Amino acid sequence: MDENKAIGSDDYEEPRCPFCTDAYEKKVVKRVPTGRIERKADEFFAKNDYAGAEKLYLFWLDEAKAGNDDGGEFFIRNELMGLYRKTGRKEDAIYCAEEALRLVPLACSENSVSAATAYINVGTVYKAFGEAVKAVPLFEKAEKIYTESLSDGDGRIGGLFNNYGLALADLGRYGEAREKYGKALSAMEKAENGEPERAITLLNLADLTQAEKGLENGAEEIEKYLKEAEKLIFSPNVPENGYYAFVCEKCAPVFGYYGYFATEEELRNTAKRIYERS
Repeated sequence: MDENKAIGSDDYEEPRCPFCTDAYEKKVVKRVPTGRIERKADEFFAKNDYAGAEKLYLFWLDEAKAGNDDGGEFFIRNELMGLYRKTGRKEDAIYCAEEALRLVPLACSENSVSAATAYINVGTVYKAFGEAVKAVPLFEKAEKIYTESLSDGDGRIGGLFNNYGLALADLGRYGEAREKYGKALSAMEKAENGEPERAITLLNLADLTQAEKGLENGAEEIEKYLKEAEKLIFSPNVPENGYYAFVCEKCAPVFGYYGYFATEEELRNTAKRIYERS
């Protein structure tokens, strides 16, 4: 034996059987820069450039998969499902949603806030494409985690209850939906810059009232919700950023449906102005 030879791992590790699966255990080669990806995607969304955001996500998705970065892939799948939902691409959105669910135990604890956020994202995809029955159990799991882990003023709670309420309303569970909307309003009253989300909730309540009572019987209540939503969405305290532009676009047709045509036009013009200057 050469006494000057350096000792290597082969001298003290048991050889691995080439037929054992753990011999092929995945190793992370390189993690993708999720913070940088998120910032760059925000720049695309601020310009309403969904194609640019998708290209960015798909590039880094390939990088995450090549590097066996489950956490990075989980992050990107969550982002992609939201993009595909907004652009109406059902098959792509559901595929990414199901992939995100598969990655939950690989990327984080199944009872973590990150997991709960994924459950909400997936539930929102299911609801958007007519599968509210699949969405409700996911919102239920997310509610348990969020209420135990987040503070009352956390804006994510409002988003959860808004989407949860929409799914319940689709299933005709109007009383439960109204309860969730009430929780959304309560949460967003405590959140900084929560006015746009509260406006969305009030418009959801207007739609819920129509579904329950009809336009004629619910007219007074619907009018109350619309007036309050209009006041909130034009609050001078709300920062005019990409998210606000998205909310304006989302709310505009609802106001138009109820005959608030001037409000609809102003919201569309506001969104256009924000996107053009970004």
